[in-house]
Amino acid sequence: MASKQPNTRLADLFALTGWSKGELARLVNRRGAAMGQQQLSTDTSRVRRWIEQGEVPRDPVPRVLAAVFTERLGRVVTTEDLGLERHRPTRSGSSATPPAVPWAPDRTAAVLTEFTGMDLMLNRRGLVGAGAALAAGTVIADNLHDWLTGEDVAYAAGRPGPRQVITQGGALPVIDVYEPGPVGNDEVAALERSVEVFRAWDASRGGGLQRKAVVGQLNEVGGLLTHTHTPAVERRLWTVAANLAVLAGWMSHDVGLEPTAQRYFVIAAQAAREADDRPRAGEAISRAARQMLHLGRADDALELMRLAQASAGDRALPRTRAMLHTVEAWAQASLGRSDATHRVLGEAEELFVQEPQDSAPSWMQLFNEAELHGMQALVYRTLAEHDPGAARLAERHARQAIDLRQETGRERSALLDRITLASVYWISGEPDEAQVQAKLALASINDTSSLRTWDRLREMYRLSARYQGLPAVAELRDEIDAVMPVRRRTV
Repeated sequence: MASKQPNTRLADLFALTGWSKGELARLVNRRGAAMGQQQLSTDTSRVRRWIEQGEVPRDPVPRVLAAVFTERLGRVVTTEDLGLERHRPTRSGSSATPPAVPWAPDRTAAVLTEFTGMDLMLNRRGLVGAGAALAAGTVIADNLHDWLTGEDVAYAAGRPGPRQVITQGGALPVIDVYEPGPVGNDEVAALERSVEVFRAWDASRGGGLQRKAVVGQLNEVGGLLTHTHTPAVERRLWTVAANLAVLAGWMSHDVGLEPTAQRYFVIAAQAAREADDRPRAGEAISRAARQMLHLGRADDALELMRLAQASAGDRALPRTRAMLHTVEAWAQASLGRSDATHRVLGEAEELFVQEPQDSAPSWMQLFNEAELHGMQALVYRTLAEHDPGAARLAERHARQAIDLRQETGRERSALLDRITLASVYWISGEPDEAQVQAKLALASINDTSSLRTWDRLREMYRLSARYQGLPAVAELRDEIDAVMPVRRRTV
């Protein structure tokens, strides 16, 4: 099937590989044979038609292509990234389709399984190939809006027969090399417990060491979702998938795999929507907003927060809404909007006290009083670069957060609080206090596998530049310089 239009996605990625068309043809045949598809006979002319005429090869060639591009570029490449999947139309007025465009609900499990499988194939950490980029917040929001906020929840539970994926060649069953069968309540309960274990590890040490384990577990859940289950089990499985996808995204963000993280956040929102859990979908999108803020894209973050709050709607409990408010406040502070920042954080405090912590869903349990103060400190520290009067508020909340995090298990969060506090003291003109907090942070930063903490330390280092004429500060900066890892931006 050919569109007679060039496949620009495939052409762009092909250009990054440095292959000739003949080399790609030989690689497809070789990889296909290794996958048990000896019948493939791709040649140079076929590759030319794929790229120049938009011809879409029959299955399994798109999957074979995704595998060889994934290995070559060192990042996840799916059949959709190669322009070899059908696309839903975007909302009128929306801009270019992003790599993370939403798919029809029936395909969520299939795309989840494909993406995690390709991610696992890389068998490496911290490498992202050239050409990877984050989609703009407005593009993600436009493409997700109707799907997330619509009334039609399309469950697969109760449908006759196995799930199917709609491809250019027609309907094909979702098949994996090892495909787990249907499960019951006991197996789902075990999966739910595994989420808690992974979540606790991430909160303590960062995402580097457990990311592949989470992705592997998510891949298995995707396989389970290709089978028919009772509606109750199906919803629980989708919730597990959403929780694991959020963790996979946050861990990917933590180690600098930014486009991969963004895709997982979108997958999480879609999985939560399948489970009819709109607040969970909203929280997942808020993670993408936090990622944008970490990368200095506040306007995109605000656009995503509008979508997150619309998705969560009235079904979100007060504590969830408080958390969403803190992320919005961070975006407002990044834009230097003092009045809006104070207003939104005040609303967050009011909402937070309306709900006891033990009534919050499992995925909100980590948003406790310490986390609220930690977010307030970060927000006011961000605002202090525009409004120096916010520095004292940032200091107060940072110290409260540190005091509340004395218990073990939240080492990474406590480290981020230290870095925030040091930054506040650089901003407020207290270099002696700043050095104390910076040295405490530096002493513990190697206990985590989080590149995100180094990014925050790098920001603190920038703020210390105005005092580098002081011998003690110059020595501290040299010490930080000596251990700071090279950060490769992936956006």
